[in-house]
Order: sequence, then C-alpha cells, then structure tokens
Amino acid sequence: MKWVWVLLVFILIGLQVRLWVGEGSLAEVDSLKDKIALQEQENNKLRQRNLALLHEVRELRQGTEGIEEKARSDMGMIKDDETFFLYIPPDK
Repeated sequence: MKWVWVLLVFILIGLQVRLWVGEGSLAEVDSLKDKIALQEQENNKLRQRNLALLHEVRELRQGTEGIEEKARSDMGMIKDDETFFLYIPPDK
C-alpha cells in the first residue's frame, strides 16, 4: 500500500511540473495569448491600410477626379485656364 502512495505522489509531482514548466504550461499559454493579441492589433492596422488603398484604387479607376487630384498634388500640374500663384511667406 505504501508504494501506491509513493507512485501517486510522483504522478502528482510530474503533473505539477508539466502544469507550471515546459511545453503547454500556464506561462507559455499566457505568453502565446499576448502574442496573439499583438498580432491581431497589427492585422487590424494593416486591414485599415488595405481598405484605404482599395478605396484610392477604386477612385482612380472610376473617374478623372482622382487622377486630377493626384496630378495636382504630387506633380504640381494646373489646367490651361488657371493661373499658378506661389506664395512664399516672409522670413521673420
């Protein structure tokens, strides 16, 4: 009967060690949960960026307003009947 108790104690110790240390332990599970939360935040940021880019692509494909806006802001283009004024603020 004594050897049964010894065996049960060793089994209990083995299970406790596995619970607190090693693969599948509580510390590892907690660490993985933190990593998952960080990755989900990064995924949400990238998802928002992708939606913004998709919206921009759709605007550029559908009409000339998006293309004109890009040409004006990025390349400084103006229409034929417009006059370009460059304002340079005075130095203080």
